Amino acid sequence: MVFFRSLLYNVFGFGSVLIAASILILTFWAPYSFRYRICVAWCRLAIWGADFFCGIKTVVEGKENIPDTPSVILIKHTSTMETLWQVTCFPRTAWVLKREILVAPFFGWAIGLALEPIAINRQGGASAMRQVIKQGKKKLAEGTWVTIFPEGTRMAPGKTRKYGSSGAALAKEAGVLIVPVAHNAGDCWGRRSFNKRPGVVRFVIGPSIDPCDKTVQETNLIVQDWIESRMREISRVYQEQAKR
Repeated sequence: MVFFRSLLYNVFGFGSVLIAASILILTFWAPYSFRYRICVAWCRLAIWGADFFCGIKTVVEGKENIPDTPSVILIKHTSTMETLWQVTCFPRTAWVLKREILVAPFFGWAIGLALEPIAINRQGGASAMRQVIKQGKKKLAEGTWVTIFPEGTRMAPGKTRKYGSSGAALAKEAGVLIVPVAHNAGDCWGRRSFNKRPGVVRFVIGPSIDPCDKTVQETNLIVQDWIESRMREISRVYQEQAKR
């Protein structure tokens, strides 16, 4: 049954993203606000579909922690679901992502048109961080939030690695707040997993962190400690691994 429901959802998701991407490509000339609304609408449809087809329900905790001013979002990365969800929950945002994604037919082109992301060379090291800071400051000044997945890639549920510091560096340089987000989406929608299992996905938005009076390293450690400690509270996989 899980396989069948997942198959239906994947067909639904592929078909709907193909339609949304085609609309975005055909309306490349339209104002950015119009293209972004299409993106938000499709992400909401995808989250609804995960519930309808696969029984994956979402609960959002800590909405009161979302600042009134553009900020940097640092979010745990375990699946595709959180990338869709955060577009629906936060104000207009731009992702920091690897530039190879933008050349993928339809999907990559649509991301470029809908989100106008900061596309980096992940092997660029210091030059990639400078790009994130330069372009991120411009985005924030224009009123667009910046979303960064500090682990750099999707991690298997229950796993992590040292968080990249570009988000903390950007927030400090721009003088904006950091919003940490933890979630257990990987428990239901695993990394590179075809099957999507029913359950409740909790998205927990933490209190904002002011990086201005801290070093980048101190801020980064605070963010990682907060996110990973919340993961141990809300993720079934984290809890199972702790028992071993």
